[in-house]
Amino acid sequence: MHMKNIKVDFFSESKKWPRRIPKIKTITKKTINKMSSYFNRDHKFELNIILTDKSKMIKLNKTYKNKQTDTDVLTFITENSNKNVGKILYCDIFFSIDTIEKYIRRNKISIYNHFNHLLIHSLLHINGYNHKKNLEFKKMKREEIKILGLFGINNPYII
Repeated sequence: MHMKNIKVDFFSESKKWPRRIPKIKTITKKTINKMSSYFNRDHKFELNIILTDKSKMIKLNKTYKNKQTDTDVLTFITENSNKNVGKILYCDIFFSIDTIEKYIRRNKISIYNHFNHLLIHSLLHINGYNHKKNLEFKKMKREEIKILGLFGINNPYII
């Protein structure tokens, strides 16, 4: 998948993902299009969507976040500047099917709506949003709710 300054590749590391990949690709393309105003036009973005599982997420969380737990999504960003190309952001976004399935069963929601929410969350991170402080968390949450609304998806924070 390739948009003007955004290149996206998909990788599956779990047997639970492949049948879902066509829909995941469609959601990703639509979401990036709807969020195009968030992406800095002067930068190039190389996104890797890595569809993985609980064991991989625990390893990543332990190695890079010093946490011993599984999580639904992790976003890693590496910036590089090149005088000919400008700023390039290499972004690896890992999604854990196990954590996602547990969440959707518990909250009785669509896997694709939840994936879309996690993707929006990660794309906001890539574009400078974070949630280290409460005020930043509220701002990021407002943006997520607004973007999800463009897809007709209800506020996930009132489940």
